[in-house]
Amino acid sequence: METTVKDLSAYHQLVSDLFRWPATTAEWDQYRLTKEQVEFFKEYGYVSNIRLLHEWQIERLHEELSAITDPAHPGNDLFYQFYSNESSDPNAVLFHALGAWRITPGFHDILWNPAFVMAASQLLNDQPVRFWHDQLFCKPALHGGVVAWHQDYSYWTRTIPMQHLTCWTGLDDATTENGCLYYVPYSHRWGLLDKPELAGNMEGLMDYLTDEQKAQFKPVPIELKKGYGTFHHPLMVHGSYANRSPHSRRAFVLNVFADGTVSNADNGELLPKTPGIAKGEKMQGQFYPLLSDLHIHSSTL
Repeated sequence: METTVKDLSAYHQLVSDLFRWPATTAEWDQYRLTKEQVEFFKEYGYVSNIRLLHEWQIERLHEELSAITDPAHPGNDLFYQFYSNESSDPNAVLFHALGAWRITPGFHDILWNPAFVMAASQLLNDQPVRFWHDQLFCKPALHGGVVAWHQDYSYWTRTIPMQHLTCWTGLDDATTENGCLYYVPYSHRWGLLDKPELAGNMEGLMDYLTDEQKAQFKPVPIELKKGYGTFHHPLMVHGSYANRSPHSRRAFVLNVFADGTVSNADNGELLPKTPGIAKGEKMQGQFYPLLSDLHIHSSTL
């Protein structure tokens, strides 16, 4: 199906009224994480409960999400990947898609949400932040599937060095009943593990753990109100259980890396339906925009 929708990846700035880009250091400071939040991230591998969206912004994204989850949407061909159900079980549905930022103004502009950009820059040691890719994860009420235990970077070794960061934001309240995210604290110090099937056996990763790691495997639930986000290290082991509740669990994920990351792909292929970047060449261009530059919001100005 040939798309009839404008590809918003050509625009590397806000295209709607969903957010306002700060003009001064003082305007940036309202979004700054505290020293304690940054230290918590370094110690445990994650930091949670960060407000990223207001109610009216969530409603706007709900409307866009409802439209683009339909495979017949005219922009569907712009998704890098699109799975109405990534699970093979029709009773355990996991909607998963990459590339929504190319299709609708709201999902495009969440990349330039000042609260997200500021936190991401701080957690990447105040380096300029470059976009990697987005994801949508939706678990319908009563029969939403699992996301198996995994490390994000185990799927991303085609980019080096490892200086990546993930932000998960709920478009519904996320609870233990509807399949919220779980983290395994300190697992970001375990090194790179083999990658399991993402929508497969929840416990598949256990086959790759040492006895010591299994003893340390103590997941904590990350329950969040909608509009709040959680950031985690690229080696953080995380996953989410099935949704058996009467409530949906919709979320989006933004994945970024520090500017200067290069391709490590032997064939140059990084994201489906996009031009490749030769191994050793810098990650940049239309599909990997710079979201922040260091001087924009430096507290030392």
